[in-house]
Amino acid sequence: MSDFQEARQILGARLSELRAEAGLEGKALAAKLGWQPSKISRIQNGRQTASATDVAAWAAAVGRPEVEPELQGLRAGVELKHRSWRRQLAGGHSERQKVGIRETEATRLLRGLEVSRVPGLFQTREYARVLFDSNAEFREIRSTTEQAVENRMRRQTALYEPGKEFRFLVCEAALYHRSCPKAVMAEQLDRLYGVVGLLRVDLGILPFGTQLRRTAPHAFWIYDRRQVIVETITEELWLTAEEDIRLYERAWDWLAESAERGPAARRLIGRARASLGLS
Repeated sequence: MSDFQEARQILGARLSELRAEAGLEGKALAAKLGWQPSKISRIQNGRQTASATDVAAWAAAVGRPEVEPELQGLRAGVELKHRSWRRQLAGGHSERQKVGIRETEATRLLRGLEVSRVPGLFQTREYARVLFDSNAEFREIRSTTEQAVENRMRRQTALYEPGKEFRFLVCEAALYHRSCPKAVMAEQLDRLYGVVGLLRVDLGILPFGTQLRRTAPHAFWIYDRRQVIVETITEELWLTAEEDIRLYERAWDWLAESAERGPAARRLIGRARASLGLS
């Protein structure tokens, strides 16, 4: 079980306990709150995160307004979860890639910023393989590179699914930061060149020297308006608080103003490709 899911279940169990102490069945509590009974069930079983308003309403409905600060503290533990890479990658990269598949399947609009590498959704097999191998060596963990690569490729099928939309910003530096052989990088840039024309993908390149309303601080991915995932060297941050999501959306919007798209983006990619000196 992930840290996020564990925290959500702890909150759900405490809310369920308060409901039971008040002598209310789920349907009765739902009626008092004006909710569907299924929402009560999802929250109690850790399948849905209660909002700050939900928690306050629940405490009032069970006649325990004094426990709201405790419940909001538990909810905060769900909203900001530090997921250590040591724990997530204990068995290699493959399982974490499955999490990426699930999150992408559950998302209609995915926005992202990458500063120094090509986004995983657009990576070639060889580029991804080099990154997984290098990271396994860096973290001194068991290599599951082949399974991880297969899962990453499986995740990319979402790019062609009707009803989904992908908007990505990539700093021009990512086109030149090369952690792989030149031939692998050339193939990766060729792939990225083709991504520019995909139907459901809006890919923008942030050029060297362009003026930005805000600098690009670090990579982040926004899943609908549900959560933001931020990677650091030691951990991932899964942010679900509305104010955090709004701030990251603003950061993405401000950066997107300076991005080159379409033919201009292709020219930047082509220039990086030419710098490799390969035919």
